[in-house]
Amino acid sequence: MAKLNTYFNDFLSDIRLTANQVNDCKRGHETLRKRLNEDESLKDIIVSDFLQGSYKRSTAVRPLGENRSDVDVIVVTSLMKDDIEPEDALELFRPFLKKWYKGKYKKQGRSWGIELSYVSLDLVPTTEPDEIVEKIIQTASVKKNFTLEEISEWPLREDWAQFRSKNLFSHMSLESSGEWKSEPLCIPDRDTAKWEKTDPLTQIFVTQRKNKSCNGHFVNVVKCLKWWRKAEQPNPKYPKSYPLEHLIFLNCPDGISSVAEGVVETLESIRDKYKYYSANKTTPIIPDHGIPENNVLARVSGDDFACFHQLVSNAAELAREAYDENNSRESAKLWKKLFGNKFPDPHEDTNSTNGSGGFTPRVESSVVPGARFA
Repeated sequence: MAKLNTYFNDFLSDIRLTANQVNDCKRGHETLRKRLNEDESLKDIIVSDFLQGSYKRSTAVRPLGENRSDVDVIVVTSLMKDDIEPEDALELFRPFLKKWYKGKYKKQGRSWGIELSYVSLDLVPTTEPDEIVEKIIQTASVKKNFTLEEISEWPLREDWAQFRSKNLFSHMSLESSGEWKSEPLCIPDRDTAKWEKTDPLTQIFVTQRKNKSCNGHFVNVVKCLKWWRKAEQPNPKYPKSYPLEHLIFLNCPDGISSVAEGVVETLESIRDKYKYYSANKTTPIIPDHGIPENNVLARVSGDDFACFHQLVSNAAELAREAYDENNSRESAKLWKKLFGNKFPDPHEDTNSTNGSGGFTPRVESSVVPGARFA
């Protein structure tokens, strides 16, 4: 079998955010957060802020066409959900947005969207946290801007900075490291006119643990399959984004030794686990991390899930053929058929049967920022 590690390294370099896009994300969210915390009209209700979403979890892929990278900013407030309607809570931020982002903001279902020329930002207000969460969100491990590829451990503890500076994480199990248990926050839902529960801290934490259990390959498996879905198989529209990531989380096995192995095993698991639902054109109920009553696939119709399942089944067959192929050149051809033009062209050595894959000639050397592994 051919793992083609160098090919996948090059592929990932071409589908993850570029250095410029990462800098744009940082500039956008850091400016927004600084302005929020210095705003006189909001300072009395803002408790803290932190990043969430695929950018924070290191599962984002490069946007297509004219689309921009996006970053989600959670703004934790002291607002009590019993004292204010979701619509009114969102409106508290309008004067701030009008001052700093005039003509560039719009109200969305659960947030304010800010469209800049170089990045898209989501400002998501929440209600007052309970005592446990208030302690957590004030810690350096939450407030720092590191993504999961930039830091290998993410324990929720007050002395996080001390442990990180002394590189003690490798000597601690996550279960014994003194973390607090997260609790959900509430965000405004204009469609239902209710405050809905969300638990972004748990989503980040379990993703970090999953990535570790997959030897650092999980976030890259997610990026590969997100790219496949976005660039090669965009229809049906749903599931995509986080629901797709959650399905990958549930089906990517621990202990994988390469991205190629993770991709083929994940696709086959989704194919096999959800055959019944596809055959009956129904959608499985997938509980969200930290909030089991929330179904991650709630907005996916049975017809769309059946169509998606067929795409996965076809992809699983092709990925298995590529993975089991001993000739690196032939294997690369099959992976390229699955992932499209961003996957590197096969090299010229037709005699290579090395399971680790061959060298992919490139004009420039591949740069893999942070602790990234293929």
